[in-house]
Amino acid sequence: MIDVIGAGFGRTGTLSLKLALEKLGFGPCHHMDEVLARRDSIPAWTAAAEGHPTDWDEMYAGYRSTVDWPGALFWRELSGHYPSARVILTVRDPEAWYSSVENTLLRSAMTAPPTMSEDGRRAIAMMNQVVWNGAFHGRFRDRDAALRMFTEHNESVKREIPADRLLVLDVTEGWEPLCAFLQIPVPDEPFPRLNDQASYAAKQRERILAAMGAPASR
Repeated sequence: MIDVIGAGFGRTGTLSLKLALEKLGFGPCHHMDEVLARRDSIPAWTAAAEGHPTDWDEMYAGYRSTVDWPGALFWRELSGHYPSARVILTVRDPEAWYSSVENTLLRSAMTAPPTMSEDGRRAIAMMNQVVWNGAFHGRFRDRDAALRMFTEHNESVKREIPADRLLVLDVTEGWEPLCAFLQIPVPDEPFPRLNDQASYAAKQRERILAAMGAPASR
């Protein structure tokens, strides 16, 4: 049963939010990293991105929350399917966000090895369908178009989700707004900070390469 839905695009602090939600008891939290780690779910996410009927309860079996892609692409469907779930829209300066995606996710996707396993081809196809073709309609390299889609996405979430169900969060604000929204005490520890581009890009490339070549985890 999903209790928290992250509607923010990747590279808006979603990995920090994932770890924060898990520390607050809303884990496990789904994230693109979970898909790459559990590659058996890749075909189902590809099918969902292609518009096929999706059993959300089956997709999220064992999870209490979701952030980042692929879930952010389906925020309307998820917020309708889980009407009691709270929605968190992570936000970031648009120009900084675009540069971050360009230098991490896009760079990793564009430096795939020339040969890869069948798992690898499925992983790349899923990420293309969800992120580059799904969220950005094949136009991410058009900076103005991508920035416009980023802004329109955020405005749609704020317009369509009732204010009492939605938190618009900049993760640099730390625990206080998140804990107030979830109505739980503030932990006595620092808020997770995982937004360094260089280290994230290296880790993301490792994850993608592992998804491309290593045997699928079960």
